[in-house]
Amino acid sequence: MKKNHWLYLFIVVMTAIGCCGCGSGDASVNSLHVESFSSESETLQSEPVSQTVSEPSLTPEPTPEPTPTPEPEVISLTVSAAGDVSLGILQIHGYSGTFREMYDLKGPDYFLQNVLPIFEEDDMTIVNFEGVLTESTDLVEKQYNIKGDPSYIEILPLGSIEAVSFGNNHRMDYGQQGNDDTVALFEENNIPYAYDDNLGIYETQGIRIGFVSVNEVYDGEAVEVWLEDGIKQLQEEDVNLIIACCHWGIERDDYPNDYQQELGKKCIDWGADLVLGCHPHVLQGIEVYNGKFILYSMGNFCFGGNRNPADKETMIFQQTFTFIDGVKQEDRQAKVIPCYISSVMSRNDYCPTPAEGSDYMSILERINTLSEPFNTKFAEDGSYIQEKNTK
Repeated sequence: MKKNHWLYLFIVVMTAIGCCGCGSGDASVNSLHVESFSSESETLQSEPVSQTVSEPSLTPEPTPEPTPTPEPEVISLTVSAAGDVSLGILQIHGYSGTFREMYDLKGPDYFLQNVLPIFEEDDMTIVNFEGVLTESTDLVEKQYNIKGDPSYIEILPLGSIEAVSFGNNHRMDYGQQGNDDTVALFEENNIPYAYDDNLGIYETQGIRIGFVSVNEVYDGEAVEVWLEDGIKQLQEEDVNLIIACCHWGIERDDYPNDYQQELGKKCIDWGADLVLGCHPHVLQGIEVYNGKFILYSMGNFCFGGNRNPADKETMIFQQTFTFIDGVKQEDRQAKVIPCYISSVMSRNDYCPTPAEGSDYMSILERINTLSEPFNTKFAEDGSYIQEKNTK
């Protein structure tokens, strides 16, 4: 009985222990399950699912604008050229009727007043400056020496002359001092000049005009080195236009000699765009070679070296050049303006004047006659007529 009693107690205790373990385990599992579910619910409520919907664009993407092509830069530029300008007198002159007397009477703005409207409208005027401006008395022994007072330099800018060729047979009339004094005046007045291996450059509208000037009368074929090398140097300095100025030929001859024609063409072949000739003191013809103009002689212009020359006819030559982005075009727009070296015919008053009426036509006819051997002709308004078989 006693054994049964202890057995009964053992069974009751073990049963109680088992029941307590099972109950505890079930509660634990249920509690974890509820917490997990509750956590998921809170997450769903506090963080709603974001959904992105791609909608089609109603406005098409703009097509990129093409880069516009820049317009070419077109520049039109007119150069005027005239013949011998001697601002002074010969050493054999007195005072009456001379350039010096007219200067004292009229002042510096008198001499080029009648051609000033022409020169003011162009882009560059170039003349042959024959003689020197100096106070030196150290004249070189020769038949004719030309000298003016240094104050005469103001005549050039007042007359709208921008550049001078200085390679001629009167540059050294008063020795090195006369040359140096004159060059100094050019520089002080910002007037580009050229002679021998000294080159001139004038710039206008962004266009650089280079020029070379030689005296073939004294130096003969030796000038070819200065011309060829000078033109090459100007090309290397990126000038846009090159002018060759040649003092050559025989005084008072109406037609150029063989070497003038040969040398003029060489200048073009070397790269010159225009050839300007002086020294004969009279007009000679104009030739077009490979599309470029050669003026064999422009005659006298404002010339103090002769108080009353028998031949007073002269001209102004003008050429208008077109540049596209700095490159010269081959259009040959040129004209001649017939003039006299004086405003009166009874003497030289040193005031070059455009011709009018029958005088104009007479000088124009003379230019055409002198140019006929070169198949060059100018119309009644002075403009160049391009012949079909022009070289």
